[in-house]
Amino acid sequence: MVHKVLEAVVLTVSGLGTVVVIWGVAQAITSFVAMKFTSEKKDAVSESEHIRQRLGAHLLLGLEIFIAADIISSAVSPSWEKVGILVSVVGVRTVLSYFLRMELKQGVREGH
Repeated sequence: MVHKVLEAVVLTVSGLGTVVVIWGVAQAITSFVAMKFTSEKKDAVSESEHIRQRLGAHLLLGLEIFIAADIISSAVSPSWEKVGILVSVVGVRTVLSYFLRMELKQGVREGH
């Protein structure tokens, strides 16, 4: 029973992470297309950077949610092989999150 509940929780959390990432991508594409077809003359580089920063924030949040799902999934079936895979996946996602976070902080310091 607990195993089934944890599987459902992992699936739900992973789904939420997917929604966050897809939402960010859709928002970025919509903003980019709107920027290209707008008659207003804005600084294209600054606006593109702003779009990229917002997308990066969504990607970062999505990665953190996926990491949470991976950690929860390790409770479902804690074999050494799966724990090893989990450590590898979480390690890669954590490194990606770290560098994405650093890039986002750099963009904020530059005023974008």
